Amino acid sequence: MLVIGLISGTSVDGIDAALVDISGTDSDIKVEFLAGETYPYPTKLRQQILAVCAGEALSMAQLAELDDAIAQTFAQAAQHLQINHSSVELIGSHGQTVYHRPPQRRGEGHEGQGSALPALEGFADILGYSLQLGRGAVIAELTQIPTVSNFRAGDIAAKGHGAPLVPRVDAYLLSHPHEARCVQNIGGIGNVAYLPPRSHPDWLEKVRGWDTGPGNSLLDLAVQHFTNGTQTYDANGEWASSGTPCHTLVEKWLSQDYFQLPPPKSTGRELFGWDYLQACLADTTALNLSVADTLATLTELTAVSIVHSYQTFLPQQSDRVLLCGGGSRNLYLKRRLQELLAPLPVQTTDEIGLSANFKEAIAFAVLAYWRMLNLPGNLPQATGATQPVLLGEMHLPI
Repeated sequence: MLVIGLISGTSVDGIDAALVDISGTDSDIKVEFLAGETYPYPTKLRQQILAVCAGEALSMAQLAELDDAIAQTFAQAAQHLQINHSSVELIGSHGQTVYHRPPQRRGEGHEGQGSALPALEGFADILGYSLQLGRGAVIAELTQIPTVSNFRAGDIAAKGHGAPLVPRVDAYLLSHPHEARCVQNIGGIGNVAYLPPRSHPDWLEKVRGWDTGPGNSLLDLAVQHFTNGTQTYDANGEWASSGTPCHTLVEKWLSQDYFQLPPPKSTGRELFGWDYLQACLADTTALNLSVADTLATLTELTAVSIVHSYQTFLPQQSDRVLLCGGGSRNLYLKRRLQELLAPLPVQTTDEIGLSANFKEAIAFAVLAYWRMLNLPGNLPQATGATQPVLLGEMHLPI
């Protein structure tokens, strides 16, 4: 089956679209990557999305318009990618996350993400909430291709975080018979999937996954801040690499509650966003750090938080780390991870045959395919859900 996977991550830097040919079920799945492209958002639409992610208020009418505009842009990305492949049978669209609240225990806040919720009579826990815009029904109608969307809702209904959802896909595509691996995605937020050797008994039950903390989110916001919006990211990490990180600040920032919280856990721009960056910039200003030193220090926070997460929460040390996502192209960040994790090999998934740039889009193509086969897509030990569940809602074109 030819399937298109679509996703725009927390960096909001464009829609990643991947066309793949999928066969098999789960344990015997085969995925051939045929084409991939990133489609930038129109500037005005991207600005609207970032404003909403930063907490800007919207009327319901404005929310509906934004939802439709994102869906139309996603549909256009799919249409463009399938120009030479008219036999595409399915689309899996993650959509654009604009809000994510992990599940909470009654009366407790979550890792600094807002004030505590009031106690609700009869409820021991508060379900998580995650909003992805870009309605699947619109994409299905515009493309005339069945579309699976709203992947997180099923896991959240089962008391999970709805994230990370990719570890089950990683387990079947990237695990090794005799090697333990960490697959580290570095998007706006970083997340890891720990894959034990596939030869171990009950290996799938031993897979773990969680959000490690900031990936590119703080770096990208800082670059936009320092360039007055003329640049959106630090290409190859060149700007940061010209500076010197302040390790004292990194240690201070690493004391934030989220980094100490045991998995399963998830986070987003609600925590590691503009307000968090402002606190970081206040610290760097107090120490008179240059812009380059500030970017180097923010990069170091991403690298050190990943390493700290491994050292603290992995059930055992892995034999190899595989990077993917936009942050895997940041050569300075990759070098720092290699230095901090040495002698552990740190590579990209490209080096073992799976596109690092489009792995997340490929994953949502696979999750849509599994939904068609009525196979569960989540891993409860990664998301905290009470059980494996079907992920996604199916929308058929009219």
